[in-house]
Amino acid sequence: MKNKVDHSGSILKLHSRKHFFKNLTKSFITGFVMILISLGIGGLGYHIYGNLDWLSAFLNASMILTGMGPVDPMISPAGKLFAIFYSLFSGVTFLIIAGIIFAPIYQRFLHKFHLDIYSSPEEDERKN
Repeated sequence: MKNKVDHSGSILKLHSRKHFFKNLTKSFITGFVMILISLGIGGLGYHIYGNLDWLSAFLNASMILTGMGPVDPMISPAGKLFAIFYSLFSGVTFLIIAGIIFAPIYQRFLHKFHLDIYSSPEEDERKN
């Protein structure tokens, strides 16, 4: 026997594509800004603590942020400590950014899935 759900008059419908793309754009912009901030922190830290020129500092920051690993070895203790904490920060930040960017897609999938589950028996009969 199928479970019947009473929605007490609520209307279940999927948000429009316009609303979906608006949310997707907002999450993409938020993720992009977070990437820029993370690269800024890394580039500045590698420049100050690792004694690298700006281009090498941002190269190291971007390689660490994407999980590829460092390019230039850190020689000073301050540079090594910064590299440790930045790599830990980057690992968590990368996962958070991916979650923010893909959240609207996952949310829309779940909404469609729940609309299919909670469709009324009358709607099922009309489809057949």
